[in-house]
Amino acid sequence: MTTIRLLSADGATSEAELNDSGAYARPTAPLRSRVAYAAAHVVPKTHADNTPGQPADIDWDATLAFRRNVYSWGLGVADAMDTAQRNMGLDAAATRELIARSAQVAREEGGSVVVGVNTDHVDEERIPLPQVIDAYVEQLHFTEEQGAGPVLMASRHLARVAESRTDYLRVYAAVLQRATTPVVLHWLGTAFDPQLEGYFGSPDWREASETLLRIIAENPGKVAGVKMSLLNAESEIAVRERLPEGVRMFTGDDFNYVGLIGGDTTGSLSEDGEADRDETRSSEGRRASSRFARSTTGGGHSDALLGAFAAITPVASAAIQALDAGDPSRYREILGPTEELSRQVFAAPTFYYKTGVAFLAWLNGHQPAFQMVGGLHSARSLPHLSRIVELANASLALEDPELARERWHGMLALNGVDA
Repeated sequence: MTTIRLLSADGATSEAELNDSGAYARPTAPLRSRVAYAAAHVVPKTHADNTPGQPADIDWDATLAFRRNVYSWGLGVADAMDTAQRNMGLDAAATRELIARSAQVAREEGGSVVVGVNTDHVDEERIPLPQVIDAYVEQLHFTEEQGAGPVLMASRHLARVAESRTDYLRVYAAVLQRATTPVVLHWLGTAFDPQLEGYFGSPDWREASETLLRIIAENPGKVAGVKMSLLNAESEIAVRERLPEGVRMFTGDDFNYVGLIGGDTTGSLSEDGEADRDETRSSEGRRASSRFARSTTGGGHSDALLGAFAAITPVASAAIQALDAGDPSRYREILGPTEELSRQVFAAPTFYYKTGVAFLAWLNGHQPAFQMVGGLHSARSLPHLSRIVELANASLALEDPELARERWHGMLALNGVDA
């Protein structure tokens, strides 16, 4: 029996049996029942000055190869979003180059790519609302020129200067009217970015959701979907049930995605106490094109735009393939165990989840070293990473278990832990 060594918070070590990989098969046809995007990270050059405050020096071969791998599993790529270290090390020049290169790879692979549109290229801390609008529009038009689908991210600039929900309505209306293709609105919670407190005009999600829904209603045909990243299944379901026809809900809830994506066809949500849903509804999604697909589905499930899916791409693909085959039980069997892994990756402080995503990419052979832009690879402790190893092994998310074992044991030895 081959084992893998684990490290607890008190420094004690233990052994766990090393499981085989899930041996999942890549799809032979486009995924049909859900639209799913993996929010991808970036890989820096190993020899670069990957320290806090330094410009991102990207290993483009490894970064783009990771995206090609995602496409090979039938998922789309969500790029230049918070997983790619927006506002946490990915500077404006690197962001633009990432968007352009990622869009080109999507064209080459026939995949679907969407990218984040923000105001973060502006250096000033505070700018007036007209400049917030202009900053959004500048990035929006660049994204459209590259042929990528736009995800209108939450803006720190807007959060700093908005005085009421009216300011949000004004800014979003002005930006949406300048969009030439429908966009997805991204609601990013304070667990991911504390500077977004009170976004959409209130710290109460119920009041803020009224603003969000009004933005959609007052800009018909401009919004293709909503990505909610509040880590609160109740809020996502409440908004999802009120979305107008043609507007998708993309879950960004890395704590509760199994039930949210499964929806009415797979029974109850996970441990956050949401009510069981007994009624089974038929819902067929459509694969997104290079811009967002329009939806005619009901509100019984969420689609996916998740950082977690970058960490478990083969498992996520296999689970959606099970839904395509009409087997919701198999879907839960495959994807259910990964939720505990994701909760560890996204544990507080949640904004350091990027470290876990890059760590798993390294364990799975998708980058040559455990390095991150801005030195963020140091943001999690060894026991935290050990728990990720343990849960990835248990949920069959290690694509090459022997490679993962070799790399993890080498990391332990480098840090003085006898492996």
